[in-house]
Amino acid sequence: MCLRCRGSNMATSSRRRNIYGAFKAMRAGGDAVYCAASLRIIRGLRDEGIPVCSHVGLIPSKATWTGGFKAVGKTADSAMAIWNAVKALEEAGAFAAEIEVVPAEIASLISARKSLFMISMGAGAGCDAQYLFADDVLGQNRGHVPRHAKTYRNFNAEFDRLQHERIAAFREFRQDVESGAYPAEPHNVGVGSGEFARFRNMIDG
Repeated sequence: MCLRCRGSNMATSSRRRNIYGAFKAMRAGGDAVYCAASLRIIRGLRDEGIPVCSHVGLIPSKATWTGGFKAVGKTADSAMAIWNAVKALEEAGAFAAEIEVVPAEIASLISARKSLFMISMGAGAGCDAQYLFADDVLGQNRGHVPRHAKTYRNFNAEFDRLQHERIAAFREFRQDVESGAYPAEPHNVGVGSGEFARFRNMIDG
C-alpha cells in the first residue's frame, strides 16, 4: 500500500513537471509542445490550454516496445494499433502527431481519415507536412543515416576542412611564438620615447 501511494505521488509529480515545462516552453515563444508521454499527461496539457503535438509509429523513446528501430505498421494488425493510437490522441486533445517510419499507404489513409495534423517522417507524401532532422538535411550525421533521410549538403566535409584549418592555424601560431615572429612590431602598442624614459626613471628611483 505504501509503494502504491508512493507511485501515485510520483505520477502526480511527473505530471506537474510536464505541465510546468510546457508552460515554460510557451512563455519562451512556443506555439505548441511536443509530448509523446501518456494520454493522461496529454489530457492535462489540453486542460491547461496548451496545444500538443504527439507521436505515433516508430517512437525512438519507446522502440523497445515496438521491436526496435524498424518500420511500424507493415501488417494490418500493427497498422490498426497506429490507427487506435491516433484516435486516442485525437480524443485526448492533441492537435497533431508525427508519424514515423510507417508505410506510405498506411500513413496516407490514416491522415485522410483523422482530424489530427499528421507530420510524416519516413511515412510518405500523403500526410500534411514533412519532417527531417537538420543533421540529415545538412549532411552532419556521421552515424547511421535512415532510409527516409535525404542529404542536401555535405557539412561534414566542411567541418573536416575547418578542423584541418583550425589545427594548422594553431600550429603556425605556436611556431611563430617559438621563433619570435609573433608578436611583431605591428602587434605591439607603442609608447613615446620621452614617456618611456620618464617611466624608467620613476621606477629606477
